[in-house]
Amino acid sequence: HVEQFKWLIHQELSGRSLELEPDEQIGTAIRQYVQQQMHQTEHAAGNVEENIRLHFLPKWIWAAASVILILSIGAYLWTNSKKSTPSLAVVEKPVDITPGKNGAVLTLADGTQVVLDSLHNGVIANQKGGQVLLKEGKLAYEPDGSGEVAYNTMTTPKGRQFQVTLPDGTKVWLNAASAVTYPTVFTGKERVVKVTGEVYFEVTKNVKMPFRVNVNNKAEIEVLGTHFNVNAYADESKISTTLLEGSVRVAVNSAIRPVVTLKPGQQAQITNGISQAEGTGIKVIENADSEKILAWKNGLFNFNGASLQEVMRQLKRWYDIDVVYEKGIPNITFWGEITRGVSLNDLLIGLEKTGVHFRMEGRKLVVMP
Repeated sequence: HVEQFKWLIHQELSGRSLELEPDEQIGTAIRQYVQQQMHQTEHAAGNVEENIRLHFLPKWIWAAASVILILSIGAYLWTNSKKSTPSLAVVEKPVDITPGKNGAVLTLADGTQVVLDSLHNGVIANQKGGQVLLKEGKLAYEPDGSGEVAYNTMTTPKGRQFQVTLPDGTKVWLNAASAVTYPTVFTGKERVVKVTGEVYFEVTKNVKMPFRVNVNNKAEIEVLGTHFNVNAYADESKISTTLLEGSVRVAVNSAIRPVVTLKPGQQAQITNGISQAEGTGIKVIENADSEKILAWKNGLFNFNGASLQEVMRQLKRWYDIDVVYEKGIPNITFWGEITRGVSLNDLLIGLEKTGVHFRMEGRKLVVMP
C-alpha cells in the first residue's frame, strides 16, 4: 500500500501548516511525541506482534503514525531549508475501480440505441410487434397482436450485466461483454435467437415451436423447454453449454455436423476458433460444476480450480480493464468464492495471498511474479 500511504501523507501536508520551532525544540518534541504514542500503542495493543497486520489495525493507530511522519518530515524540511528549497511531488491516489453493475444497450430494429443503465420503469420504445418495457431493471416486451416482426439486440458492455424477458416469456440473463439478438414477436415453426459471450436461459416450453440458439455461428442448441448456460466468449478456448434442467441437443456448424443430446448436469464442449468448414467433435463432461458455472448469475466469482489466466479474463470483463503479464508469472491454481460486488483493489488483496502480485496503471492491471 505504498502509493496509497504516500497519497495520504501528501493530503495531510496539503491540508495543514506546521509551525516549526528551533531545531533542538523540534527534535525534543518529536522524541517525546513518538515515545508517548509508542507507549499508548503498546498499552492498547498488548502484544505488538499479534497486531502487526496493517490492514487490521485500528484507525487511531494509522492516525498516530501519520502525525509522527508529518512531524518528522517537517523537522527534516526545517533543518534543510538553508541548503535548498524542497519540492513535494504530487502523488495521485491509485484508482479504486468499482465493480460492474446492471446495465445494457438495446439496439432497436431501426438502429436506434437505448442505454438502459439509468432509465426508469415504463415504455422505452414503440416498434413493429409491440412495446418495449422496462420493469424493475429488467426488459420485457408487450406484443401488439399485429404479427409484424422486427429484430432487437441486447448488448452488455464490459462491466455490465442485464436480464431480458423475450416475447414468448423466455427469461435471459446476460453476463458482461455479451449479446443476444431476437425478434420482437416469435412466428412460424421455431423460435430462433443468436448469442455471443455468456448467457443463461430459462426457456418457456412450447412443443409446437422449438427454441433454437445460434452460438457465434459455430454451434446450435435446440430446446423445447429447459434451463441452460452458454459460455461462448471469443477469448475462451471452448464453447460450453451446460444443462441444468430439461433436455437440449447441441450441434456443431461444421462439415460433419456432430450432434449430442445432454442430460441435466452434463456440459458439451466445442473447441473455439474453428472454421465452419472444419470438422470437430463435441466433448461431453459429466457432473459439471453448476455452482461454479452459474456463480456469475448469482453475483459471485467462483475461482475453484481456475488458472490465473482464467481469473484475469473474468476480471477484464467485469471491471472493464486491460490485463498485461510480466515475465516469470508462476503457474497458479485458485480456489474460493467471493462476491462480485467488491472493488477491484479489495479483490486483488485477496488474490495476492497466492503469491502473485499486481500493479494498477490507470485501467491497466499489470500482473507480476
